[in-house]
Amino acid sequence: MKTTNIIKLTLWTAALLLVVGCSSTKGLGRHSGHAQSEEVTPRDKYSDQVQRGKKAKSDDTAGVQEGTDTTTVAPLDKGAYIQQVNDNAQTARFITSKIKFSVEIGNRQMTLTGNLKMKRDDVIRLQLMAFGFVEAGRLEFTKDYVLIVDRINKQYLKVPYEHLEFLRSTNINFNTLQALFWNEVYLPNGNDESALSVEQGIDNDVVLSYEYSKLSYRWLTEQETGRIKMANILYNDYYRGNSQLNWDYSDFKANERKFLPTKHVVTFTTSDKQVKLDMKLSYIGKDEDWETRTELSGKYRQVPVDDILRRFMSL
Repeated sequence: MKTTNIIKLTLWTAALLLVVGCSSTKGLGRHSGHAQSEEVTPRDKYSDQVQRGKKAKSDDTAGVQEGTDTTTVAPLDKGAYIQQVNDNAQTARFITSKIKFSVEIGNRQMTLTGNLKMKRDDVIRLQLMAFGFVEAGRLEFTKDYVLIVDRINKQYLKVPYEHLEFLRSTNINFNTLQALFWNEVYLPNGNDESALSVEQGIDNDVVLSYEYSKLSYRWLTEQETGRIKMANILYNDYYRGNSQLNWDYSDFKANERKFLPTKHVVTFTTSDKQVKLDMKLSYIGKDEDWETRTELSGKYRQVPVDDILRRFMSL
């Protein structure tokens, strides 16, 4: 597949998921009256972590009662542990990086390169490159809008978050996306972190969780360091099927006085589709010399939201 077609497919796939992510009527997971999926989801792994952790603590207690030589798990101080997790947050205002993408859609896999530029509390920008040096596409997230630019065909989509069904229904906004990209915990609607549940998992892991309306948030953390290893957002919809966003982090590298994950594996799943994005960061810096807002000339034409699905299907 030509590089330009890969970039077009990546751009409009992103747009497609944002627009119709929750539009399916097929069931996923545990819906009464719907078929059950046998696939083990990331959410199942979280539940398994907690249940096995509880069993391990129960076995430890039983072992002590029976006089067996067993190492017990020290109880967690909820407030202190949440603070430990928060202490891992980046102190830099800017993060910039070269990035390598691997996009998997069904049985199709594509690889391309680009740049990641972020300014805290302001913007997240992904630039997709053709032939390694020409910008062919751009995804930009600010507090007010989502922008997807196809420079090859001089087209773009620019809409506020509330105009995209998936983002609106799952309550995902800029703050949520920033927390995912920056490897941090964020609770919606201004809730403070006292609302978090903290449960011991297994293998030196701790699960943070939060329930809000139809949304379930989970963060899998490493107890020793407090680093977030995985984040998961599940949107429960009885009628249209569940949607799930899973974000894995690994390969932590020093970034000033903090550690930043340089490998991100993002999996978006609905009842009838799955897209997997593997991002590898390199040459991490804190460049401030770039415009934080994209300005497009009159040569660009806005693509209507209703046109996204048709364009995707024609790629």
